[in-house]
Amino acid sequence: MNDGPRVTGVGGVFFRSSDPERLYQWYERHLGLRREGDSAVVLRWADDGPTGSTVFAIFPSDTEYFGSSGREFMVNLRVRDLDGLLRRLAAEGVQIDPRREAFPYGRFAWITDPDGNRVELWEPPASG
Repeated sequence: MNDGPRVTGVGGVFFRSSDPERLYQWYERHLGLRREGDSAVVLRWADDGPTGSTVFAIFPSDTEYFGSSGREFMVNLRVRDLDGLLRRLAAEGVQIDPRREAFPYGRFAWITDPDGNRVELWEPPASG
């Protein structure tokens, strides 16, 4: 088993909509995906403590959060050892956005796959 820098799960699925509120209501009515307040849907993992979750979020059509690719979606991948993973990806020639963000709920970085899809990498804070 490799315990080095790697993806450990899907942290979120994000996509654009011309009417996010209408679409959130559709997902809640038909699939039971309820938002936390006026935020996104958070699906908690019962076996992974307080940081185990997957976010389902709908963004306005004109969001710049997905980068300049014009893509309609972005996947957030939960990772272990963000810095180590970024070093390895850089050595492998992967396109890496120089921007980084850190919040109490984790650290973030972004890469672009060969098809131009932006991928968000999320390292949750160490638990306990």
